[in-house]
Amino acid sequence: MLIAIPGVLSKDEVRQAHGQLVQAEWEDGLKTAGTLARSVKRNQQLADGSPLAVELGNAILRKLAANPLFISAALPAKIYPPKFNCYRDGGTYGAHVDSAVMQVPGSSVSVRSDLSATLFFAEPDAYDGGELEIEGPFGVQSVKLQAGDMVLYPSSSLHRVTPVTQGARLAAFFWIQSMVADEGERALLFDLDQSIQSLTPCVAADDGALLKLTGVYHNLLRRWATV
Repeated sequence: MLIAIPGVLSKDEVRQAHGQLVQAEWEDGLKTAGTLARSVKRNQQLADGSPLAVELGNAILRKLAANPLFISAALPAKIYPPKFNCYRDGGTYGAHVDSAVMQVPGSSVSVRSDLSATLFFAEPDAYDGGELEIEGPFGVQSVKLQAGDMVLYPSSSLHRVTPVTQGARLAAFFWIQSMVADEGERALLFDLDQSIQSLTPCVAADDGALLKLTGVYHNLLRRWATV
């Protein structure tokens, strides 16, 4: 299930962050590449733990904690701290699958990657190429969102970033361990929750059908969640 989440950051927040990222000191993305990724990864990243990465990462996490669509879609249990990358001058990342379990740098915390997230900091017309291509059961989906928007997709999927031939693609990327590990169960809960939310403004709070649907949602979550 691929879900676009618009407006995670406001345009003012994006503008400020973009200005900081443009002036940041970037390092070779190969420093964090695994054995297989080293042959297909050509980008730059902020150093883990750098003051700017920590500042922007914490800001993103605060926004996501108050974002109903993200909570509904991800049902997050743990979030790997956001990292930041830059693609320019032909930068690309060939087809790869994210690692299943990741250790948070400088800690003993491990995160199972159920969902991957990319949050865009550059407007789509500011760079050529740089599409995030995600392979799924219905073929390849190409993603290039407005600055401030974010996409969630299964970490198990094969995905790539096409070469950036002009301009610079700036983004944050991170992983989420969900309370509900199974993708199919999580998708059913998301659809049910979105239906409940769309019905809520239209009926009385004590409407029997709405209460029953809400009960079904929470009973399924109770059955499937690991906390």
